[in-house]
Amino acid sequence: MPNMILKVIGSNSAGNAYLLVGANGTLLIECGVHIDYIKAALKYRLQNVSCIVTHAHGDHAKSIAKVLDAGIPVFANIDTLKAKGVDDHHRSYSINAGKTFTASGFRIKPFPVNHDVPCFGYLIEHEECGRVVFLTDTSYSDYKFPGLHNMIVEANHDVEIMENNGTPGFLKERIIGSHMNLNTCREMIMANDLSQVNNIVLIHLSDSNSDARRFKREIESSTGKNVHIAVAGMEIPFNKTPF
Repeated sequence: MPNMILKVIGSNSAGNAYLLVGANGTLLIECGVHIDYIKAALKYRLQNVSCIVTHAHGDHAKSIAKVLDAGIPVFANIDTLKAKGVDDHHRSYSINAGKTFTASGFRIKPFPVNHDVPCFGYLIEHEECGRVVFLTDTSYSDYKFPGLHNMIVEANHDVEIMENNGTPGFLKERIIGSHMNLNTCREMIMANDLSQVNNIVLIHLSDSNSDARRFKREIESSTGKNVHIAVAGMEIPFNKTPF
């Protein structure tokens, strides 16, 4: 079976974008970086590429219009499409929570998450990578996901680090209320059956309120799985099986 690859284009508050690259199709998850970085990561091969976006914030949707103009269809909730002014574009598609759709060979089921604007997580299925959950910009997870093979999950901050940094109260409340901290991330991961999981990728770490090495070490210790901290330029084999 061909190998699926996860490519990280960006994974922080400056911009988030990821590629699931399969033998016959590619899924761009988020487009919060400059379109030139996206095209370069795709090696300028824009055929059979589709994009899904979680929500309208710039670090996730900045290049949505440029992605559409490049010929790549974009799937997102209607609030995101309207907020970015692309709801009437002929390549933009409004999707609904709980309604599975297919794009570039991937079966994708959106689900609502707990953020400060309408936001989706995604359950993604493909014969090469199996079942993948993508979860970011949420304070916690309402769900468990059976039969997972790979996980891409936000571990944005640690509350103790944030307090020691003297983060202002209003900002601390917003971060805690709309982003997943390390302990909540661990609880979310451990609530699921990990028996078939090959990779856990921690994304969207805060530049000032996280500790990548400790986050990786603690999730590895809790799960016994391959844990990666997403950084720009990283490529990870992302298969359904370990081999």
